[in-house]
Amino acid sequence: MKNEFFDVLKARRSVYALNKEIKVSDEAIQNVLSEAVLNTPSAFNSQSGRVVLLLNEKHDRLWSITKEALRKVVPAEAFAPTDEKINSFAAAYGTVLFFNDESIVKGLQEAFPLYAHNFPIWATEANGMLQYVVWTGLTTLHVSGSLQHYNELIEADVKAAFDIPADWKLVAQMPIGNKVADAGEKQFAPLEGRLLIQA
Repeated sequence: MKNEFFDVLKARRSVYALNKEIKVSDEAIQNVLSEAVLNTPSAFNSQSGRVVLLLNEKHDRLWSITKEALRKVVPAEAFAPTDEKINSFAAAYGTVLFFNDESIVKGLQEAFPLYAHNFPIWATEANGMLQYVVWTGLTTLHVSGSLQHYNELIEADVKAAFDIPADWKLVAQMPIGNKVADAGEKQFAPLEGRLLIQA
């Protein structure tokens, strides 16, 4: 039996070859982000996930910041592959930034001290779900992307460049755009040992 839900899950892939020639409006992308932020579940309904969409020169600036940060830690003689990778992200249409609002996490830790050690974990789990909902939602628009994590290297500069609140912790970056080349064939480990049924 055909299941459109799983068809979309299968269509979502990590796509690195992107360009700016998307076929949908910024409003359509914004709608996916809005629905994802509103409807992704979170522990205690904390709603600690935050999303920023960077387009045009803001998108370009992000990857310029990232490249300069990497220049400080990658030897010059080995920088060419890094330069190529960052240029591929810059070639995309835009970037979705994912954050956690740490003030909410800290507030819950104070309100529910018995679970204090779990709230950062739960916030990370909720943000992972938010990333996946956004990614899959964009797939329905035929907008592709990949998930990147240059967090510690760029967080301070990103906050300064884009006026991000101090309490927001950078979790991930998702360059998005038109797919130029398909992702490679996905390899699956056997379900045996990964899925256990007890009846």
